[in-house]
Amino acid sequence: MKLTFCKTLLLALVVVGLVTIGAGVASAQTDVYKINYFSNNVAAAPDATVRISNPGLTYGNLCAMVYVFDSDQQLTECCGCVETHNGLRTLSVRNNLTSNPLTGVRSTNGVIKVVSAAVNNSPCDPTSNVKATANLRAWVTHIQNAVGTAFPITETESSDSTLGATELANLQAQCAFIGILGSGHGICSCGTGD
Repeated sequence: MKLTFCKTLLLALVVVGLVTIGAGVASAQTDVYKINYFSNNVAAAPDATVRISNPGLTYGNLCAMVYVFDSDQQLTECCGCVETHNGLRTLSVRNNLTSNPLTGVRSTNGVIKVVSAAVNNSPCDPTSNVKATANLRAWVTHIQNAVGTAFPITETESSDSTLGATELANLQAQCAFIGILGSGHGICSCGTGD
């Protein structure tokens, strides 16, 4: 009897797990999630730049929901920026994305995640009701390790990744947490452009 109960319980847990995984996969979206890195964000090195463009598939405004993670995997800053049709937004890694960290410690290396989303509130709120909507594009310059006294600079387009429901929920929740606890810290700024 006890063995039958354990098998039934195990089977139920497996089914629940498969349903949960299936729901995350079923709601996964492509062409809405861009990922890149930044490095050598130190005073001696040049500043890195993030450029975000709305090529106009929807012929309207979109939001760039920006989530900046330190190399230790902690969300340090987040913000939502309006991207107009055919607009180009330029953000400084040093001055816009890492100058107001939640912990007070500026990240020197980390990851920048951008979710392309519909305008949702005020006009772009990265903490809730984010509706992923294609098709923002993003590029980041990278400050490489010093060669002598010079820091070589490269640039890459942000990589596309599939955005699952769990990841989107986690990004929004962590950003909301920053808003509650940060007293203004942990909120990045949107740089220049429209």
